[in-house]
Amino acid sequence: MDKVALKLTLFGLLFTCVNLAKQDIDIYSFHINSTVTSRYATTVITSRVANLLNQSQEVHFDVKIPKDAFISQFRMTIEGKTYDGVVKEKEEAQQQYNQAVSGGQSAGLVSAVGRTLEDFKTSVTVAAFSKVTFELTYEELLKRRLGTYELLINAQPMQFIDIDVHIQENTGISLLEVKGALSTKDLTNAVTTIRADKDAWVKFYPTRDQQTKCDECSKNGLNGNLIIMYDVERQKQSGDLKVSNGYFVHYFAPTDIQRIPKNVVFIIDESGSMSGTKIEQTRLAMLEILSDLAEDDHFGLITFSGHIQTWKPELLKATEGNVEEAKMFVKRIKSGGSTDINAAVLKAVDMINNYPQEGSASILILLTDGDPTTGETNPVKIQENVKKAIGEKFPLYSLGFGFDVNFEFLKKLSLENNGVGRRIYEDSDADKQLQGFYEEVAVPLLTDVHLNYQGVTNLTQSTFNQYYNGSEIVVAGQITDNSLETFTTEVIALSKSTKVVYHSSVFTGDLSSDRPEHENFIKRLWAFLTVKQLLEKMVLLKDLEKENAKKEALELSLEYKFVTPLTSMVVTKPQDEEMQVAHKPKEEEKPNRIIFTPLYFAYEHYFSCLARRKPALHKPLVGIERLTQKPLTTSPPPSMSIRVLKSSGNAHPLCYDVPLAQKFRLQQNVLSEFSMNGQLESFGGEGFSQIAIHYKTNHHLLLNTTEMIYNDGQKTVKFSWEQDLTHLERENVSLILRSNEMDVTMGNIRVVILLHKKDGDIFLWPAIWQQPKDVSLMGILGEADISYEEIPGSQTPTLKLKDKEVKTSWVMVKDYRFASAPAVGCWLVPFQAVAQRELSDFIVLQL
Repeated sequence: MDKVALKLTLFGLLFTCVNLAKQDIDIYSFHINSTVTSRYATTVITSRVANLLNQSQEVHFDVKIPKDAFISQFRMTIEGKTYDGVVKEKEEAQQQYNQAVSGGQSAGLVSAVGRTLEDFKTSVTVAAFSKVTFELTYEELLKRRLGTYELLINAQPMQFIDIDVHIQENTGISLLEVKGALSTKDLTNAVTTIRADKDAWVKFYPTRDQQTKCDECSKNGLNGNLIIMYDVERQKQSGDLKVSNGYFVHYFAPTDIQRIPKNVVFIIDESGSMSGTKIEQTRLAMLEILSDLAEDDHFGLITFSGHIQTWKPELLKATEGNVEEAKMFVKRIKSGGSTDINAAVLKAVDMINNYPQEGSASILILLTDGDPTTGETNPVKIQENVKKAIGEKFPLYSLGFGFDVNFEFLKKLSLENNGVGRRIYEDSDADKQLQGFYEEVAVPLLTDVHLNYQGVTNLTQSTFNQYYNGSEIVVAGQITDNSLETFTTEVIALSKSTKVVYHSSVFTGDLSSDRPEHENFIKRLWAFLTVKQLLEKMVLLKDLEKENAKKEALELSLEYKFVTPLTSMVVTKPQDEEMQVAHKPKEEEKPNRIIFTPLYFAYEHYFSCLARRKPALHKPLVGIERLTQKPLTTSPPPSMSIRVLKSSGNAHPLCYDVPLAQKFRLQQNVLSEFSMNGQLESFGGEGFSQIAIHYKTNHHLLLNTTEMIYNDGQKTVKFSWEQDLTHLERENVSLILRSNEMDVTMGNIRVVILLHKKDGDIFLWPAIWQQPKDVSLMGILGEADISYEEIPGSQTPTLKLKDKEVKTSWVMVKDYRFASAPAVGCWLVPFQAVAQRELSDFIVLQL
């Protein structure tokens, strides 16, 4: 951690070195093998890498896996010895992680949630001319959506790769398609599909030349997804049963029933935060959705901000005339105002309740991008109001647009009312995401579905509010009566107010798998589904019930070695290297919110890279030569100012002087609702006496040289610089206090505040580790990186900075962005040249 600033300072040189180092590593095999047995997929990624150098170096393993999957095994094999990852309770693993971090070690297994994928990264030091094999296994239960199952395989980052997929379905395979960027252009010829009665194989063995030719490929290899889509034959309307080793799984997806007309109310947020692209994409999606309504459906539209507006006071039949009139209403939707979620949803419930329709299915769909800000704003009270109003009569589906939304609140709001929460990602296809979700619930086939079994226990969810066309209900459990010769199932449901019953009685011997290698998959499928559902239930439960559900989910996760939100995988690497920990991120977390690794590795790698380079092969780096040739000035800053080091997009940083005894805006990002202010010390000081960080309207952290005070709008927590390692988590906020450092993550910005003690002086200094690079940032710490050009031939060193020529001098400064405060060379320029504004513009009256 204490070498962070040098990593930033030497970034240009480091980047060059890393690129050259790639030539010294050979990924001579990268193979993905996926086996799907009755919808349950087990995927093994194996990477074999050789170190071509005559000395040891770091080798990296970086893959992406589906975010609904659980990692179940990771191992590294080096020189014949295997190092296995161990799944532990998250709190226990976190203690080891914190100890590693506080000890200055890398904790570099990284998991980052994305739209459909998560990252898994690790590294290990490999001896000269030696090899390492990485092997990662993950498991997932494929969900049926819109009539197909999808197996997603990713080939990022750029790898030369082979893929084998084997699908085994005892009822037979009715459909098989291969899509994705890895099946385009020349790669189409690299995909081979083979279908038998109950099996299908997909082989992807492209040549080296083919692997550079697809929609998202480059000369370095593949970059994209391979998507295998399939469906199965449905021989019995009562469903498909599998039994093995005392466990069963029942897949239920009948096709012999007519669709049920639906009553649907769309509840659309039109508050100010929905302005711009969000509201435009919402209008586009709603126009398409309205066109897809069946004529016997009834529908309503509600828009809300600080007030509620209905298209019509009651539900209307989806006739051509009504749909066209509703489209005109949608086209006039405009954003502005606050957000009254409570009143909007309750109004929608009233519309459904006031329009009882025999033989129909009712649905509420809420779309919002923010927190409730007017009317009833207490999330708990809103949840109570909505649950009471709906009374378990119909589902509420909540779509959270973007990452400013309180997704945990929306998720619970839906789960309490038999629905689901789904995030809509801010992207060019957001309208398609909205349409895609609607299509999943557009055609209800059954309501009030109950699945009953004899002689079983530990059932997964067996009652469902609605069953939709193109989906599938999956129930698994443990058979307690081993003497059963027949296994009996009964499904009772409503189809248009008419009771329908599906009975099935099958000899247990006929249900067992005829393939010995499949004996344990049903048990693992049951455990996987049980853990998934327990994690969802924990959102709704309280006190002892919640603790019991957590205990059960944790025990199963540990028994089956699943990396879940309750567990982590600990990897102890060879040669006494650092321990690493992989966590399962939550959906509420933003994409690429990673567990950061202290950056000193990059600094050390830079110098080891220089040491191992061969003069006969590479020219010396230009930056190293110039570092000793610059006209060196050692003049200190003026006595009434301090010197601030600013990383640049070039090989060497900039620096500028800032006057003491002032309160300054250090950094502000309006879009992220983040700001940081600092009070510089008085005469003779070296840094800041106080720093205040603010996030949104309710998170405030004030730091001085003796203590830190954090307030989240409800509670106040105090920290002392003298206390032991402490970790505090709030929604989108993480505070980690370790030796003389407070590590602060708020939203998408990460800052480490360091406490320095020098010659009797005690002061603070901020080091920004993460911040957006594509938005406007204001403050004396300014933009993430500032590039410049050096103008040769001038008597006085001159830089071209933001299209202006600026006189400069080369000085050495103390870089307080890490604890050792090393002397670093930088170009000294006026502050105005960097910020294009006066220092006085950033003075604040209050921290």
